[in-house]
Amino acid sequence: MTTRRAVRLPSLDEIRSARERIAGTALRTPLVQFDVHFDRADERPPANRRDVFLKLETAQPVGSFKIRGAASAMANASDTELAAGVWTASAGNMAQGVAWCARERRVACRVVVPEHAPRTKTDAVRALGAEVISVPFEDWWQAMLTRTHPGMTGLMVHPFADTSVMAGNGTIGLELAEDAPDLDAVLVPWGGGGLACGIAAALRSVSPRTRVYAVEVETAAPLTASLAAGKPVLVQRTKTFIDGMGSDRLSDEMWPLVPGLIAGTVVVTVAQVRAALRLLVETAGVTAEGAGAAAVAAALGGRLNGVAGPPLDARRAACVVSGGNIDAEIVEGIVRGEVG
Repeated sequence: MTTRRAVRLPSLDEIRSARERIAGTALRTPLVQFDVHFDRADERPPANRRDVFLKLETAQPVGSFKIRGAASAMANASDTELAAGVWTASAGNMAQGVAWCARERRVACRVVVPEHAPRTKTDAVRALGAEVISVPFEDWWQAMLTRTHPGMTGLMVHPFADTSVMAGNGTIGLELAEDAPDLDAVLVPWGGGGLACGIAAALRSVSPRTRVYAVEVETAAPLTASLAAGKPVLVQRTKTFIDGMGSDRLSDEMWPLVPGLIAGTVVVTVAQVRAALRLLVETAGVTAEGAGAAAVAAALGGRLNGVAGPPLDARRAACVVSGGNIDAEIVEGIVRGEVG
């Protein structure tokens, strides 16, 4: 039986230290205003319009925010810990982040990916010199829960339930507070929770008025269901093109961090994510994967399921566009209106 360890949030000092550790590996990404022109049926009066900003983690060297946490965790590890190599369990983005940092550190890297992982991501991981092991979804999830997998040796860099990883993610919160100090809300896609919790840990110290909302897709929304139940619950998961977020459960390690930290959740439909992705491509020239577009979909009309604080009537909201690693044929199909 595997004993699950308690995972704590990073302190502000740890997040600031992480920013120094990852400098030169992860980039400070741009925050840009997203000028949205609503259809007439959806148009809101000027007084109720929301200023929407995009935090473009698509600009990172590996195309996603994951390089921040990977770089932070590996910079925090000793040479002895890294000597036997590193491994992670990831749908693709953390795999690329760990593989990138492993190549920089000249250490071996192996990644366990679910069978549904996009080829764009797995090909990129292999190109970085890492070995890819594809397994069924349940085996992949168990590797994250137990931090073990047959044949895996060396340092396990957890994709979300790790203080150093969350400290790296939290550097996004520092940048948001510096670039837009008057934000009312930040919308963050919820996968394992390390991104949302890391950003919220930073903002509660440097911009306490800014609320962090987790975004889920209706086909896999365990955080929303768990908040409603007051405990982690299992939900039905339906596979979609939105691969970077959405499971059927929460990690027991992450659940205790949520109360008092995450203001609530916003649930979006697959159709809303598809529309947001198309809007990003056509009006902002940004290619986002489904998880990244989900935050934009939430800003433009997701259903709020707040558990603390007021409804999401934020005048100024930032969307964390978490990554842009998506198969080109999916994007082309969405732009043409062919992907369901």
